[in-house]
Amino acid sequence: MMSALLKGALLSLMLIGSAQAEVVVIVNLLGPDYLSPTQVRKLYLGKSKHLPGQGKAYIIDMAGDSDIKREFHEKVTHKSASQLQAYWSRLIFTGKGKPPRTVRTPELILSLVGSNENAIGYIDELLVNDRVKIAYRP
Repeated sequence: MMSALLKGALLSLMLIGSAQAEVVVIVNLLGPDYLSPTQVRKLYLGKSKHLPGQGKAYIIDMAGDSDIKREFHEKVTHKSASQLQAYWSRLIFTGKGKPPRTVRTPELILSLVGSNENAIGYIDELLVNDRVKIAYRP
């Protein structure tokens, strides 16, 4: 009895885990086909301002504190929320940088990236539609 219950619980956990996609970096259909980890990191830390082969990048970050934002920054910028806040506070104070534009919903990221050829954002892979393409998988 316990064995069947344990097997059922493990199967449920595996199904739930497989239904959750990973964070992906998206660009407009006219944007670059591929971005390296370094390129994405530099864009999101304000060390690079242009998408390769494109114009000035329109960088979009999630506002607030969400699982997808934490996952993205842990994997890409290697910074926690507090480290990121301190990083941008220092750059703003010294006049050396301006943080990415923030939006509240992944749907807005999809809309902005889909309508701006120089835009870059990140969302859960399950939300990717035919108006954007994946340029990087952290």
